[in-house]
Amino acid sequence: MNYTLSDISIGLDVSKKSISVYIPINKLDLEIENSLIGVKKLISKLKKLYKKKFDDLVLVFEPTGSYSELLRKFCSRNEIKSFVINPKRSHNFAKASGNRNKNDKLDARLLSEAIVLAKDEEITVPVIDEAVDSIKELMSYYKLTVKQNTMFRNHLEAITRKGGEKYIIKSLKKEICEFDKKAKEIIQNIKHIIADDKKLSDGLDNILSINGVGEVGAIALMHLFIKYPDANKKQITSLAGLDPIEFSSGSSVNRKTKISKAGSKLYRGILFMGVMAAVRFNPEMKIFYDRLIDNHKHTTVAQVAVMRKMLVIAHALYKNGEKFDSSFYKIQCGT
Repeated sequence: MNYTLSDISIGLDVSKKSISVYIPINKLDLEIENSLIGVKKLISKLKKLYKKKFDDLVLVFEPTGSYSELLRKFCSRNEIKSFVINPKRSHNFAKASGNRNKNDKLDARLLSEAIVLAKDEEITVPVIDEAVDSIKELMSYYKLTVKQNTMFRNHLEAITRKGGEKYIIKSLKKEICEFDKKAKEIIQNIKHIIADDKKLSDGLDNILSINGVGEVGAIALMHLFIKYPDANKKQITSLAGLDPIEFSSGSSVNRKTKISKAGSKLYRGILFMGVMAAVRFNPEMKIFYDRLIDNHKHTTVAQVAVMRKMLVIAHALYKNGEKFDSSFYKIQCGT
């Protein structure tokens, strides 16, 4: 039997616990568990249905963060072709198709039909970079550890201030020491992975070439950049939560512009620490900061502006494979 591209396009709508599947040759709707066992069962079923044509199949799904990672890795390790479609493209395709209804079953069917949007180079076996994936997992663990540590420190401060139970204070101090130790161990593990990968090692060195960005900060920024490899300057600023939000309607018209604070606090916290060092030891950043202060900008506004500039420069250096220098800075940032 001769199959068209539409016949071999399997739509998969991925959620936390399950995956809705649409198999076009028999118009079959399935729901499987989002687990290795569930995916293996699906592949076995597809092999029986498509037989010799199985190798031509294309799995179409959206990159839904950690929920789709299992599927992506399975396709990579078993050399199964995929079309990982940007959610915005699939959303626009659904609107263009006149489909205003939304449920998992319909989404899987639309993803199957969205194969018509795929360019030849977009239908491929996913490439997994084990080093990059390991860094992503370790940085997620690091963020969790830092968050828990902050909670314990805040609780310790509160209970110490009111002269609370000594046992609790002692226990909290012990927990905080353990969190500090764990955070250092995670960073050490990441450093070992980076040291064994020339591309990552060079990328880290390029970010570290900015005065004011420390080792942990450079690792966190590199994690942001490898997590969103296709992000542009504007998008990476938004992902770090440093994009400005203006209030210009209704009763909000007189409110001050603020940053969005989207994304993880980790990046903003690290950049803020970097600003403290940069305005002292990085001549270009100091000139930029002082100019803002001389123009009567509030200290916080000036610091955020430096944070944003450091992020943009670090991103450009990482993507272009270059180290920081004054001429590069002037070209990229117009100072």
